[in-house]
Amino acid sequence: MSRWRTAALALLLTGCAVGPDFERPAAPTTDHFTEDPLPPATASAPVRAGASQRFAQDRDIPGEWWALFHSSALDALIKQALKASPNIAAAEAALRQSHQLTLAGEGAFFPLAQAGFNASRNKTGASVSPATASGSFYYNQYTAQLAVSYVPDVFGGTRRSVEGLLAQEEVQRFQLEAAYLTLTSGLVAAAVGEAGLRGQITATKEIIRIQRDSLDILHRQFALGHVAGQDVAAQEAALAQAEASLPPMEKQLALQRDLIAVLAGRLPGDQPDARFDLASLQLPQDLPVSVPSRLVEQRPDIRAAEETLHAASAAIGVAVAARLPQMTLTATGGSTALSPLTIANLFGPGTAFWTIAAGASQTVFDAGTLLHKQRAAEAAFDQAAAQYKQTVLTAFQNVADSLEALKSDATALKAAAASETAARTSLDIARRQLALGAIHYLTLLNAENTYQTALNVRVQAEAARYADTAALFQALGGGWWNRNDVAPEAQSEGVLSPKSFFVP
Repeated sequence: MSRWRTAALALLLTGCAVGPDFERPAAPTTDHFTEDPLPPATASAPVRAGASQRFAQDRDIPGEWWALFHSSALDALIKQALKASPNIAAAEAALRQSHQLTLAGEGAFFPLAQAGFNASRNKTGASVSPATASGSFYYNQYTAQLAVSYVPDVFGGTRRSVEGLLAQEEVQRFQLEAAYLTLTSGLVAAAVGEAGLRGQITATKEIIRIQRDSLDILHRQFALGHVAGQDVAAQEAALAQAEASLPPMEKQLALQRDLIAVLAGRLPGDQPDARFDLASLQLPQDLPVSVPSRLVEQRPDIRAAEETLHAASAAIGVAVAARLPQMTLTATGGSTALSPLTIANLFGPGTAFWTIAAGASQTVFDAGTLLHKQRAAEAAFDQAAAQYKQTVLTAFQNVADSLEALKSDATALKAAAASETAARTSLDIARRQLALGAIHYLTLLNAENTYQTALNVRVQAEAARYADTAALFQALGGGWWNRNDVAPEAQSEGVLSPKSFFVP
């Protein structure tokens, strides 16, 4: 919205108008997201994606937060998706539609002028005097007129209506930001999901290779008579089980690739060239955590809920104004002439006519219709207020969950890395001892199963750190206010007089 238009409408909307004047709800008065204070940094582990992450308190979020993963393929994919996504295009169209409806509503502030021209062929009865000076019973009549009507906004009903339209336009603007955030965070999550699946597939293939090597050892031991045939059969079953776990992962990977293609605005058969694995992503080590009170300014869903509340407030004023006297001013002027039609005849002396009128009407009895509409509008406001509060509560929960998950993820990865190292060492020892005939086959089988479990847990723990890091940026609002494509006035909006829905 342009600055001059905003200023002009502000003057109109601040005039006398019935109904409540909207006040933005105040942010919750809290200085923390989680029950326990955040540590300066998370735990670390000596593996990929094991670096410690630092919580940078009161830091702002970059507009293109996904660039913190340092993946040029991911950056390019998101750039393409933002241009091709039907969801973004639909949200942009909805915003344009809402803007045009606002402009249409503002037309009620101005008079309505309508011009008309009428032509008729007429005949008067022979029993009455002829209508024309010539005495002819047949004549043509031409009338040109201009009608102007105006409905004074005495009680502010029109102003409240336009206020509601402006609020609905803002709802659409923040829904566009929400669609932008949903798409970008969805693509990052999908890329992380693909990388995690590729890591699990690689780990499973490693397990299969190890079990094949163990089977070769058992075959040699069986040929020497050191192991029984049932031991060989058990290892063959374990190998088959490991091989059977691979196709479901490959299926999941294919589905994930289809998801990425659709998010990028493509058909599944036209998938992007980019491929993602955990090695291609870098875990952000500095995590900006903004001030809790600013979350209500940053989350698009909260801002949309706030503007929905604003529209509901304006609707009360519209309903109140409808119960008060309605006034209209009209003026009609024109000229009429008979044949022949010429400028001199149509606008000559004696052809002009005009009418000026004013009217007022007041509903005397409607069986309570207008009263109940006002009460319905008030109930709708209460509903919007409750929905706004729930949106804020959910937003704070999202941030708290993400922060707790990041702390837990780091600890879990540290434990998983240690477990994997110990399981691999145990497996290597068991394989060497089996080759020497020093242990029973079951000892090797247990070591293989332990290592397989530890390896998959470590890969999943790595992927969880990436996924929950992206979830934190999404929960904090995605930094849309720092993007270059956001209008300056949208980046510098201040907080109006607050009214709190929250207990300190």
